[in-house]
Amino acid sequence: MTSEITFEKIKGIHNAPREEFYSSGHRTCEGCESAMVMRMFSKASGPRTIALGTTGCMYVANTAYMTTPWVVPWMHTQLGAGGSAALGTSAGLRALMKKGKIAKEKINTIAFCGDLGGADMGLSAISSALQMDYDLLIILYDNESAANTDIQATGMTTWGAQTTFTPTGTVKKIMQTRWKKNVAGMLAAGHPNVKYIATAIASFPPLDLLNKVRKALAAGGPTFIHTLDPCPKGWDYHPRYSDKLGELAARSGIFPLYEIENGVVKMTYRPPQPKVPVKEYLEKQGRFAHFGAEDFAYVQSQVDVMWNEWEIPGIIPMKSGALR
Repeated sequence: MTSEITFEKIKGIHNAPREEFYSSGHRTCEGCESAMVMRMFSKASGPRTIALGTTGCMYVANTAYMTTPWVVPWMHTQLGAGGSAALGTSAGLRALMKKGKIAKEKINTIAFCGDLGGADMGLSAISSALQMDYDLLIILYDNESAANTDIQATGMTTWGAQTTFTPTGTVKKIMQTRWKKNVAGMLAAGHPNVKYIATAIASFPPLDLLNKVRKALAAGGPTFIHTLDPCPKGWDYHPRYSDKLGELAARSGIFPLYEIENGVVKMTYRPPQPKVPVKEYLEKQGRFAHFGAEDFAYVQSQVDVMWNEWEIPGIIPMKSGALR
């Protein structure tokens, strides 16, 4: 079943869908940007949608005490099974339509998974789903930790961040010495058949996530979006600043925003020149309170290398001229 939907860009906030398919009453933390991701993707996809969520913040917060904010049908699946659930659901819909048991129509299958479910434990299942020809969208909502189980480090945790697995100490100040895993770029490079892969931030730029979800759903076949979701609990900041931190992540260039459509890369937001210093983004988060000037400088140097020397910022971590 291939998509026959034409992508209609939302050009202004007044043109955004008013219907809410992720309603109030959920139990996410105050200032949770992941809840904004759920709200935005369900707005973009509309009522003919099935949402599938792996174990994580957005499962626990959205299904407690026999209640749910989901207006559309939803299903919980295991931590590493986001790709498998999306694939099985889309295959089931195709079979039911082929047998005439349900009407032939566009029904969106959207699976969402957090750091562990999307970037670590669930990565192989997502890769498998992206190899198939079924219509589905997988969204990795990334708050840079295993926030549901007390803020452990994951493959998405930023260099130097303090977590329960990477506490700072007097002997060794920096325990998180891995750079953030490049999931969207890795999947794009390894799955050239995929028609649409993108990164996004729910709060910045306005309407960007809504339009990227619509574009992914209209592309046909498997698609993937990676969102960066500031997390007041895990990042240690006042909840009122979630939107601001999302904006600073983009304006400092530490989280590049782009889309890859039919193999063509487009930067959907370019940071101002000069970029906002990455220190302005990091110093507002308590998880970097142990940073000294040399640590801010190191992260800044790595962000600068990404934008100035990589083949494509945020996607291909090879310096210009390295390929012969």
